[in-house]
Amino acid sequence: MYFFRVLRKPNLWPIDEGHKNYTEDDLFDVIELLYDLVSKPLEGRYHSWSDCGWHYDTFEKKAGQNEFRAQINDILQDYQEGYELSVDGEILALGDSGLQHLLKAEIPTFDKENVDSRLEQAILKFRRHRSSIQDRRDAVRELADILEYLRPKMKGLLLSNDESDLFNIANNFAIRHHNNKQKNDYDKPIWLSWIFYVYLSTIHVIVRLLIKNNIKV
Repeated sequence: MYFFRVLRKPNLWPIDEGHKNYTEDDLFDVIELLYDLVSKPLEGRYHSWSDCGWHYDTFEKKAGQNEFRAQINDILQDYQEGYELSVDGEILALGDSGLQHLLKAEIPTFDKENVDSRLEQAILKFRRHRSSIQDRRDAVRELADILEYLRPKMKGLLLSNDESDLFNIANNFAIRHHNNKQKNDYDKPIWLSWIFYVYLSTIHVIVRLLIKNNIKV
């Protein structure tokens, strides 16, 4: 009943029976819920009657979650294109090979409201295992909006043609607007991944250049 109440799905528990009919979403939901519940037992007593076993009364949640994450991520990283259970308890895509470091690279603190927090949310939306094409398009649009916010401060940091090309991509390829002049006959998953990484790496470069040149928000 607890699993049903929290996940709003029947027949997930007990796991040793329910797992036979799990979908991918079911499995990921159960893993995320177990992460929320797990704790490492520290102190207790052994109950020998009928080989009952240990009864613990002292637990440490963080240690249990760290151990659970380490073990489950050994498995998730080899599933399909690769996933991981985050510290916040969400299963996220690892990202394209060779570009995974970009998803986890910390951007220097610059503008929490208009850059830092929005960048974090865009990456999370793009990486969630349930992310749809629309979710990924929204994530790219969010990155384009961050670049738009930084655009007035970019003068002199990029060549004028480079600056224009960055925004032409977002404006002309059915990402930021919707009109009959836009191009939308392309392979969306591949295209959105490519432009996402282009924008993400550009934001990292721009923020670092702004900080280096002491240009404030």
